[in-house]
Amino acid sequence: MEPRTFRVTREALVAYAAASGDHNPIHQDEDVAVAVGLPGVIAHGMYTLALAARYVDESLGETGRIATIGAKFTKPVVVPVEGVDVVVAGTQKDDGTIAVTVTCEGVSVLGRCQATLRG
Repeated sequence: MEPRTFRVTREALVAYAAASGDHNPIHQDEDVAVAVGLPGVIAHGMYTLALAARYVDESLGETGRIATIGAKFTKPVVVPVEGVDVVVAGTQKDDGTIAVTVTCEGVSVLGRCQATLRG
């Protein structure tokens, strides 16, 4: 499957917080994020996983094929004021699963990311 780059912006994090109800300030406020020991504002882990699901749906050319998707959150996606790119790639396997890799600045941010497909 062809890799795809998603631009993650702070504006997208604000919209995701509104949609998800996760208003933790580490996802929007630089001072709070740094005060708790983070390098800066970070993307919601579930937002990053949602990018992986979007990638699978769009790569397959149809929605609704994902039965399950899961991953281990291994590194935060730090989102500077200008935004950051997240690269998602996948390999479709014979067993009806897709192994997905998600990286930011060349570093894996989701471990063991896998989508299981319906039919």
